Amino acid sequence: MSRQPGQAPSQPAPGQPATAPNAGRAPGALSQPGTAPSQPAPAQPQQPSGLSRQPGQTAPGQAAPTQPAPTQPAPGQGALGAGQPATGQPAPAPNAGRAPGAPSQPGVAPGQVQPQPGAPGQPAPDRQGRRGGIGLGGAAAIGLGAAAIGGIMATQGANRLDDIRSRRQETREGDVTIIREPGRTIIRGDDDRVIIRRDETQRFRDLGLDTRSERRGEETVTVYDRPDGTQIVTVTDAEGRLIRRSRRERDGGEFVIIDNVRRDGPQARFAEEVVELPPPPLRIPRERYIVDAERADERLIYETITAPPVAPVPRRYTLDEVRYSPDLRAHMRSVDIDTINFDSGSWTVTPDQAGRLRVIADAVRQAVERAPNEVFLVEGHTDAVGSDVDNLSLSDRRAQSVAEILTRDFGIPAENLTTQGYGEQYLKIQTQGDSRENRRVTLRRITPLLTGQNQQ
Repeated sequence: MSRQPGQAPSQPAPGQPATAPNAGRAPGALSQPGTAPSQPAPAQPQQPSGLSRQPGQTAPGQAAPTQPAPTQPAPGQGALGAGQPATGQPAPAPNAGRAPGAPSQPGVAPGQVQPQPGAPGQPAPDRQGRRGGIGLGGAAAIGLGAAAIGGIMATQGANRLDDIRSRRQETREGDVTIIREPGRTIIRGDDDRVIIRRDETQRFRDLGLDTRSERRGEETVTVYDRPDGTQIVTVTDAEGRLIRRSRRERDGGEFVIIDNVRRDGPQARFAEEVVELPPPPLRIPRERYIVDAERADERLIYETITAPPVAPVPRRYTLDEVRYSPDLRAHMRSVDIDTINFDSGSWTVTPDQAGRLRVIADAVRQAVERAPNEVFLVEGHTDAVGSDVDNLSLSDRRAQSVAEILTRDFGIPAENLTTQGYGEQYLKIQTQGDSRENRRVTLRRITPLLTGQNQQ
């Protein structure tokens, strides 16, 4: 039985006279980096190529699974092959008895709202462009670079930008340039569009969560056994791109958390992942649309990350469409986590700053306990110093660092978080120089965008 989680209806936030939020470039509305991932091939009913368990410690507050990893999945059981990813109509999932780590509403605080195009202080147009895209050659090349994601080029020993840079391998494949580095693959198209990809399950392994993976044809199915007896099932394609993430209940029911299956087939170009919509009207004060964590209490942060879209969401969107479409992300309010700043060239969160995430974590935890299928996007940013490739890599790692702290130190379920780096595309302070304020992360809830629901 497959059910897709939805959100309970709620009244949209009251507001003031509508004003366009920066022509669709809401301060936290990040724009594109991304490539058109190739359509994942359907899972093949073949003999598993082998089940590998990733041993590790459990996140704080979680007990390690007691059952050994099976060598072959058994139909209908919690093994990897226990069914295809759930599909179906959205259904509210109260998830009673859900452990504190159970998935809940997605949401990421948008970086910050940028000024209206043409307004004083307006940053130069995004050098990565709004149109064009990486075609089939690029999709094939990304597949060739899959080994660099969470595989051969592991992140061990690469803890500084210099380490990352020295281990990059650049090749020309089809109509794109592929830059492979520890834990990431960066793709640059002929139109100078640059995007970054990573294995969507690597964060689970980096956290030491007990996972097991099985390759099935062109797909990899990874299962994480939660201490409450439920399982988080993540399906990725040969590139490490997320296809679907769901939660499997002890009774066999399955709830989709993230569905990233494209409707337009494997030949779609990246440009088709970029959704262009009219700027949503802003009927609330801007300081409540993009909230600075440093000046907000838990109540305001919770209100922000659980608020309905500021304008109707036309339909359900894939995760990639959300990641690469600033107009779409602008429909959701965001929290600028300005309590966390990074040293230049670093993605390390110092212990004293990690503690500042507690207020954010408490608000997210409440949201997840209320709606276990929420999804939150953690967005990473840099200042404008350095190359776009360096900045894209840095920002993506910064987002992952914060997401890992939220799980490891504060018990936020890993499955309720997803990350994306945007480099220097969305500067908070409009300067081309060194700026600690620009080296930051933001948080935004994206559940309504993934489900196509317009209310809480």
